[in-house]
Order: sequence, then structure tokens, then C-alpha cells
Amino acid sequence: MGMAVGSVAFMVLGILPSRQPSNGQGPVIVQIELADIVHPVSAEFLLEGLEYANQINAAAVVVRLDTPGGLVDSMRDMVEAILASPVPVAVWVGPSGVRAASAGFFILLSADLALMASGTNTGAAHPVSSLGGEIDEVMEQKIVNDVTAFLRSYVTKRERNPELAELAVTESQSFTAEEALEAGFIDAVVGDIPDLIQRFDGTQVRRFDDSTVTLAIEGATVEMFEMNSRQRLLSMIMNPNIALVLGLVGMLGLYMEITNPGMIFPGVIGGISLLLALFAFNLLPTNLTGVLLILLGISLFVVEAMVPSYGVLGMGGVAALVAGGLMLVDGPIPQLRVQWGTVLAIAIPIGLITIFLVRLVVVSHRKKSVTGRSGMIGEVGTAATEIYKSGKVMVHGEYWGAHSRNPIEKGEKVRVVKLNGLDIEVEIVSEETA
Repeated sequence: MGMAVGSVAFMVLGILPSRQPSNGQGPVIVQIELADIVHPVSAEFLLEGLEYANQINAAAVVVRLDTPGGLVDSMRDMVEAILASPVPVAVWVGPSGVRAASAGFFILLSADLALMASGTNTGAAHPVSSLGGEIDEVMEQKIVNDVTAFLRSYVTKRERNPELAELAVTESQSFTAEEALEAGFIDAVVGDIPDLIQRFDGTQVRRFDDSTVTLAIEGATVEMFEMNSRQRLLSMIMNPNIALVLGLVGMLGLYMEITNPGMIFPGVIGGISLLLALFAFNLLPTNLTGVLLILLGISLFVVEAMVPSYGVLGMGGVAALVAGGLMLVDGPIPQLRVQWGTVLAIAIPIGLITIFLVRLVVVSHRKKSVTGRSGMIGEVGTAATEIYKSGKVMVHGEYWGAHSRNPIEKGEKVRVVKLNGLDIEVEIVSEETA
């Protein structure tokens, strides 16, 4: 089901535009901007950039890294792509003030050239327990052992001090650029891309497959490889806060369309929003308990509109929606979790809007029809003739054939109680009641 949702979402968002290889003369360096959370979309972007660099026979790839971390599976995909890249890859954490934390630490150490700018930091790569609950000690140790083994599998071959690198995982240690250089994690501290080119032109680099290559990058043209519009959009909706808003807007829009067929616009917007939200939640570490709490909250709003409880059910719905929103995504870093501000900002308005819309539907269903044949029921008219088994009445300015269970004198006020084809059944009512 997850693959199907992803495929449909990609179809909605369009086909990936092709990128044509550069025809310029001289060496080319492909620069990839990875200033984002590590997730499947950013991993796809990096893989495409490395493939593009190989297609144009680039002299090197420079990945400018600035990330707070992200998902382990996406990080593994990035590391494996860098290790297997036919083109030498330099990962540069810069400019000053940025970081390569958590998953970024693994990506940095996987590069052929690991570089940082002064005033940056890396490390703090210990697996973080999810928001949904603490992981037990045994499971945590298994996770730590797994990621440290993965780190050793390539750091040792890169000759980058695996014992000290493990401390970033086991003890969440963080390192400045100068400390990382002293510890043997990185190859140099460089200020910018031109500095990198000047310092490493002509340098022999040992690849992960034990081959060596000499970097001929003097006077190289730096070509920026950027996300296409589809990837930028998907990267934006991978933010759990945006995904949650899209999901709730989608459900609200579809509800409006179902209860008011023919409005079209709410249905279209709701369908697209819900599809994008499902795509994001399919890739994010979604907590089923959070989903159930959100559905419970919406159900309580509906019940509140149908059976007024003086706000008790409505407040319960808000509480369930807030709890469900906070538990919805078990992200390893705060940037991959739904924030308090987002949940509070949407829970109360969504609750009020849902209660209002449901109440309108309930009232419209309970309201007596005032048009057509069914609108005759309960109407008051005047007996135009004596009525028993048959007679005539005037209702709404029209003469109708009528009958009654009890005799009714001409001129008496009558009420319509039943329709039988073109004949109606009436009963006598007093002037005061009429």
C-alpha cells in the first residue's frame, strides 16, 4: 500500500525533468547542496547528483553539508552511494556556523575527502528514542551496536580513527572542526570551495575500492546541481508539521464535498492535500497510536455536533487531537517531529470547524422540507366542502381532493397529515391551534 501511495503521489506531482550534461571545456566540479534533514527525498537528490556527475565525467563532487540529522535508512542510502560513486566525493561542512550532526556525522566520514569550515561542528550521533515512548535498554544497545558496526565498516578503511568516532555514537560526543581534524576524522579545515580547489588540486585520493585517483581540479568550473521542483515540494511536505496540516485539511475538504456534492473545489483540494500527506507519512516513521488518536479526536467532534454535551466531547476531541499530533511521527530529531505550536494552532480551529459543519448537516436533515409534495405535510388550510369520505380543501391557494377520518364541516380549519397521490388526508384543528 505504501508503494502505491508513493507512486500515485509522484504521478500527481509530475515527471522528473531531465538534466542535460554540461558541454563546457575543462574540468567540472559538481556541487550538491545538502542543507536539509536527512530523509528519502534528500537521499534521492544526492543519488541523482552523484549519477549526474558520473554522466558528465566530472572531476569531483563537492557535497556542502548542513544538517541536524535525520532518518537512519536514508543516511545509509547516502553513505552507500558515496562509497560506490565512480567520481571522487568531497563532503564539506560549511560555511561557518552550520553543523553535520547525527546522521550528518556518518555522511561526512564516508567521503573521499572529509572537510569542515572553521566554526562548524559534527558528532552527537547517538540514536534517539522516539517521542512515542522510551526504548528499553536491550533494544537501545542493539541499535547502538548496529550503527557503530556500520560506522566501523567504512571509517576503518578510510583510516579515520574508528575508536574515537564511535564515541560520537555511544556517548553523543560532538567535535568542532579543529577537534575533528586533530582526532583524524577529517582531512582539512577549509573556508570555501575555491580554497578546497587550491589546496587539493593534484592530490592523490585513495578510493574505497583501494584504487587511487589524482584530483585535476585546477581552474575547474563549479556546476551547481539543484533539486527540481518536484523534489523541493516533496522535501517541504516531509516536514511533519506541514504533513499533519495537509492531512487534516484533506479530510476536512473531502468531508465538505461528501456532505455537499457538487462543490468540487473542496473535494479537489482535499484529495490533493490528503494524497500529499499520505505520501509524507508513508516515508516518515509514523506512529499508529498517533493516527488512532487523531481519528478519535475527529470522531468526538462529530458526536459533539450531533449530541451536545456542553463542550465535554469537544474538549476530549481537542485533547485527543493534540496527543495524536504529538505522537504522530517518531522522529529521531526535533525537526522530524510535530511541534507543540503546530498542534495547538490547528486542533482548536479544526475542532470548531468540524463541529460547525456537522451541525449544519444535522440541522438540514432534521428540518422539514418546505418545497414539493413533502412540504404539504403539516400545512393548514380551509375545508371548501364538507369532508368525510371525500371533499375539497384549499391549501396554499390550491384546491385538493381530501378525506378525513372524522366529519369536518365546510369552512373549518384543517391540517394536512398525509398525501395519497393527488388526494390528501386532513384533520380538524381549532382556530387557536391553527
